Amino acid sequence: MADVTNVRTSRNGSEPSTTELVQRAAEQVSRLVRDELMLARAELTQKGKHAGIGIGLLAGGGALAFFGLGALITAAILLLALVLPAWAAALIVAAGVFLLAGVFALVGKQQVARAVPPVPQATVRSLRADVDVVSAAVKDGRRA
Repeated sequence: MADVTNVRTSRNGSEPSTTELVQRAAEQVSRLVRDELMLARAELTQKGKHAGIGIGLLAGGGALAFFGLGALITAAILLLALVLPAWAAALIVAAGVFLLAGVFALVGKQQVARAVPPVPQATVRSLRADVDVVSAAVKDGRRA
């Protein structure tokens, strides 16, 4: 961005022509857009790696929790089977599990509806700073 504020003279030693200034501005905007896209790509790649590792760990934890839940359900059925027939104990516990699953599904659906798309925040901040610098340079150029 330093090129925007630096005034270079043209080849013949005088002030640069409008054509040269427009050409420089086009080159600088092009470079700026490429740099910002590279920053966004790098930031999203890094976030994607962290998300992948996190999802893998969550899946592993979920699988272990699934087996633990199965053991707890079996224990509840066996506990109820002491006072009820085994089939009745299994039916009561299954109804409770389905009720809990329905509650989880409704809460999960509400959370997904609230989700926002991921935004490369550093890139957005950088773009805003670039726009501010260019705007300030243009305003300074008008005053000169």
